[in-house]
Amino acid sequence: MSYPQLLTPTEKLADAKARLKIPTIVVICGSTRFMDAMVDADCELTAVGYIVVKPGCNMKEPHPLWADPAEAEALKAQLDNLHRAKIRLADEVLVVGDYIGDSTRAEIAYARELGKPVGFTHPEVDTAEEPSR
Repeated sequence: MSYPQLLTPTEKLADAKARLKIPTIVVICGSTRFMDAMVDADCELTAVGYIVVKPGCNMKEPHPLWADPAEAEALKAQLDNLHRAKIRLADEVLVVGDYIGDSTRAEIAYARELGKPVGFTHPEVDTAEEPSR
């Protein structure tokens, strides 16, 4: 007797999104030095019907939440984990900016490991052989 295959959590999420008619979710990645460009990309993608998630904190700008170096280090780790969750939630990834640092490079690798399509506002920074958005 054959039993039905159970869905993985990723498959369950995709099924739920489809049943709920959730629009495509795009996560924006990149250095926070490109926050203005991220906001512009968010606006453009939202205007054509995508749900957009992106970094919500720019730790390059002064703020009381990360004024203390020890707290800043802990918050950075928390934000990195949160951004990986955003990547798992998203259907697609858009990398903004003409520079890829170590953090963004790790996010791109993570997204590709998960099989997420990765596009670039500046395709020349993509070192992988993958079609760009």
